[in-house]
Amino acid sequence: MSSRILSVLVENHSGVLSKISGLFTRRGFNIDSLTVSETEDPTISRMTIVVKDDDSMVEQINKQLNKLIDVIKVIELDEQKSVFRELALIKVSLNQNNRSVITETVNIFRGNVVDVDNKSIIVEVTGSHDKIIAFIELMKPYGIKEMVRTGLTALERGGNKNSP
Repeated sequence: MSSRILSVLVENHSGVLSKISGLFTRRGFNIDSLTVSETEDPTISRMTIVVKDDDSMVEQINKQLNKLIDVIKVIELDEQKSVFRELALIKVSLNQNNRSVITETVNIFRGNVVDVDNKSIIVEVTGSHDKIIAFIELMKPYGIKEMVRTGLTALERGGNKNSP
């Protein structure tokens, strides 16, 4: 099974996220990643939903989503025609021996140091899922104290606008 990315435009009001997640739960589908945010129009939110399912399941999900009153539009994003990003904040143990190596690695990955003290450093890394995973793997030997990641977020390239 491959990952499939759905961009779902919905009415921006309370209860919509619950309805959509409930739809997935009732059907036994798992959401691998979910991000939700207001769009340029404050009455509309965009959900980026990542699922690992076969074609028939994604087709069923798409049909079920389109039946919901609060759903405006559902499209499946093509990896070749879209831009995908994820963000991670990672707190890593810091000491005099590893400070320069960690900082150098952050720079190579075009990350940002957002906080530092004598015992830890918090790094922000943005990029593809694979880039985030690669950075995490490089930080593990130094001791990851805490970590938080956004879900995948995406937009279709070019002049196409996925709005109503």
